[in-house]
Amino acid sequence: MPVRQGGVLYMHKQARIQPLASEVLAQLRSIDSCTVSNAIERFDVRPRNEGFTDSSVRCFSPGLPPMVGYAAPGRMRSSAAPPSSKHWYYKRLDWWEYLTTLPAPRVIVIEDMDECPGMGALFGEIHARIATALGCVGYVTNGAVRDLPAIGNSLHLFASAVAVSHAYAHVVDFGEPVEIGRLRIKPGDLLHGDLHGIVAVPEEVADRVPQEAARLLAEERELIGMCHPGNNFSLDKLRAYLGTRE
Repeated sequence: MPVRQGGVLYMHKQARIQPLASEVLAQLRSIDSCTVSNAIERFDVRPRNEGFTDSSVRCFSPGLPPMVGYAAPGRMRSSAAPPSSKHWYYKRLDWWEYLTTLPAPRVIVIEDMDECPGMGALFGEIHARIATALGCVGYVTNGAVRDLPAIGNSLHLFASAVAVSHAYAHVVDFGEPVEIGRLRIKPGDLLHGDLHGIVAVPEEVADRVPQEAARLLAEERELIGMCHPGNNFSLDKLRAYLGTRE
């Protein structure tokens, strides 16, 4: 049963999701995804070649600040008609109801299950308006999106392509893990995204990422400053600097 946010646990199919404090979410939104990824590496909670989407997933909203939200995963198809008209396009109410069982801000994550993903776009202007009204801040898919001018900067969009039609686009199922750009995403996973792509923020370190990112950026500013033409950069200086970071 869905419950209000405010520090309580959300429940769905045995999943227990502890929402982060609003101030931590705001701090994460102020950091670019590359820095978030670098900060996560310092906690050594997963291999460095995992936890992010590959280059097949592109950002179609590069002008927006970073996106932070909890994943609401589902699957879709567009190459063949659904078995029932009630599951057609945006009229599947149980899908929209599912979104409200997850904490806000929400990120819709849809795996296109067609043999050739992207034939039709499930997500366009109508979906974007409904999703935004339901507390969603982004849409992530291995398939296609459309209506880009109409959606504008109202929602973060990450996809592999754009499409002119929705074809037979319909939601097949939802509430189970999906895979987008080689990233496995479970219900309630915390996702961070910007023009570079999507990175999943591990729950066990999520509240510590902003502080670690601040330390990392301070170190980078020191190195960048040393490389400035007016600071007599040399390999000896670089060697000495790197030696202190071992």
